[in-house]
Amino acid sequence: MDFLPEDLLKYVEDHTSPESDLLRKINRETHALVMRPRMLSGLVQGRFLSLVSHLIRPECILEIGTYTGYSAICMAEGLSETGKLITIDINAELETRVRGYFELAGLTQKVDYRIGDAKKVIPSLNVTFDLVFIDADKENYALYYDLVFDKVRPGGVILADNVLWSGKITDNKPDKDTRALQAFNLKINNDSRVENMLLPLRDGIMMVRKNSK
Repeated sequence: MDFLPEDLLKYVEDHTSPESDLLRKINRETHALVMRPRMLSGLVQGRFLSLVSHLIRPECILEIGTYTGYSAICMAEGLSETGKLITIDINAELETRVRGYFELAGLTQKVDYRIGDAKKVIPSLNVTFDLVFIDADKENYALYYDLVFDKVRPGGVILADNVLWSGKITDNKPDKDTRALQAFNLKINNDSRVENMLLPLRDGIMMVRKNSK
């Protein structure tokens, strides 16, 4: 997932604002105790999510794919005073751990953490979002995008993680998830309603801004 040589990656990390003690704890415990720790955003991506959120000062954020809560806490750093973050995950096994992290972060009142199928939860949300982060099952990225698009305000931002898929995105004989991501990237690039950039940050982030008109 990290395409930079180790020495360059360390240089980037050394010249990026540090993660908080709590985020460092989540990072460490996720790697030690939770399956598939590579799913965690980590320092550089986490600081990017925080920076984008601070720039937008969102009133409402939607995250699709909570995992251990690291990225949600990063984005919540930029919420407006009255802001709220809704995060959805299908995995109930991590719920107690994640709610504990949200409590330690002082976010119990600001984070609406829902366990369930995002395909069913999103249509029930009568909310306008300033920022959306898609980081769930790759097969449904295009569907999640379609489900949230009309709920994003003009000028709002959608971020989608893992769009380079460990470099497999250029494979000539792609597997199912790679095909889904290739189709998603093409869909975004052909969407006249947005401007977009694929950022080669970590495993690739598609950054989308919904046009104002």
